[in-house]
Amino acid sequence: MSERNFMTLQFASRSENEAFARVTVAAFVSQLDPTLDELTDIKTVVSEAVTNSIIHGYDNRPDGIVTITAEIEGDTVFLSVEDRGAGIDDLELAKTPLYTSKPELERSGMGFTIMENFMDEIEITTIVGTGTTIRMKKRIESKKALFN
Repeated sequence: MSERNFMTLQFASRSENEAFARVTVAAFVSQLDPTLDELTDIKTVVSEAVTNSIIHGYDNRPDGIVTITAEIEGDTVFLSVEDRGAGIDDLELAKTPLYTSKPELERSGMGFTIMENFMDEIEITTIVGTGTTIRMKKRIESKKALFN
């Protein structure tokens, strides 16, 4: 499969939509026949990025829009999760493991660390007052290739 395939998904910034986003992206990526671990990694990073958009970008306001784009090119998945929320004041601090700007919500502060560990590449673009976009890339080692 060398042709490019893509999808775009937009939904309200409501926490109940996080599972919908995770499952939708996983269904799209499944055409590459990923291993269970690869699929779990992708579902996890989508959950983390969407949750960050809802909790931090929109401060749990349900009137925001989260946009996910997923693209498959060859054996590689490109993901983008975008919000038009608050943006991140100090990106380096936000990327620090265990740091959370919302300790009252008992957040782990591991979202960016998880994304960095589960994906091959991650790029975060943020502008205070405008929003944040997280772009990620992962090469899929198809199960078919493992058994040939």
